Amino acid sequence: MKAIFAGSFDPFTIGHLDIVQRAAKCFEHVFISILYNPGKDTCMFSVDERETLICDAVSGIPNITVTHFDGLLVEHARSLGADCIIRGIRTGGDVDYERMLETVNHKLDGEMETLYLLSKPEHSHISSSLVRQLLMLHIGIEDIVPNADNTMYWGRKGIRWTK
Repeated sequence: MKAIFAGSFDPFTIGHLDIVQRAAKCFEHVFISILYNPGKDTCMFSVDERETLICDAVSGIPNITVTHFDGLLVEHARSLGADCIIRGIRTGGDVDYERMLETVNHKLDGEMETLYLLSKPEHSHISSSLVRQLLMLHIGIEDIVPNADNTMYWGRKGIRWTK
């Protein structure tokens, strides 16, 4: 079976990485797919930058492919031959939102399964929004983002931080 783990990943965190590592043990192949929303220009990192950062973070996992898409997730998943959507759950609030997405995805493709992986407790407070806020405040992110020393993390929109 093949699975897809999709999101904006702006940026990719150690929580995302943990979900991917665990999913890679369960599936023959996992696609990490970056959602590109052309109508939304609020991302800190471009799709190409996010793809580079994610590829660097997962370079040691052989059954991972990083892609990007716009449009419907279920259509993209089917185009890749994926049978299952992987979603991470950090908090109880995520459950209602993810359940809504699963319901819509199931209406669009009744054969597509969704598998929820609970965040490890030590990662449950980490979100991409938090990382962006920390970057804007010039606070180090090395403990919550893989490859945080990557030059894309400093110099982006005038952001500077040091370890």
